[in-house]
Amino acid sequence: QLQASGGGLVQTGGSLRLSCAASGRTLSSRVMGYFRQAPGKEREFVARIDLDGDYTYYADSVQGRFTISGDGAKNTVYLQMDSLEPEDTAIYYCAAGSIWNPFEYWGQGTLVTVSS
Repeated sequence: QLQASGGGLVQTGGSLRLSCAASGRTLSSRVMGYFRQAPGKEREFVARIDLDGDYTYYADSVQGRFTISGDGAKNTVYLQMDSLEPEDTAIYYCAAGSIWNPFEYWGQGTLVTVSS
């Protein structure tokens, strides 16, 4: 399972940190990441971390504002979101998997709302 937490309401320019904890069969995941879905829009990729080597990848829209990191000891991945904008308002989903199937497992979404 993937347990996501950390969403909430924040003003423009503010920060939030999302957490995603792996347990059970997801503990073997080597890739973890986040997607988001805004109202009326399709789900989109946000960020990814390859835990073997800590390689990170970001969507252009969040590059330089969001940081994804992993804590192997806690089997948890974090998404630090800074300089938030109203356009970042969405339900954020944590996902995990193997190198060959990176996003096989999905957690429940957590709502992030950025007010203007």
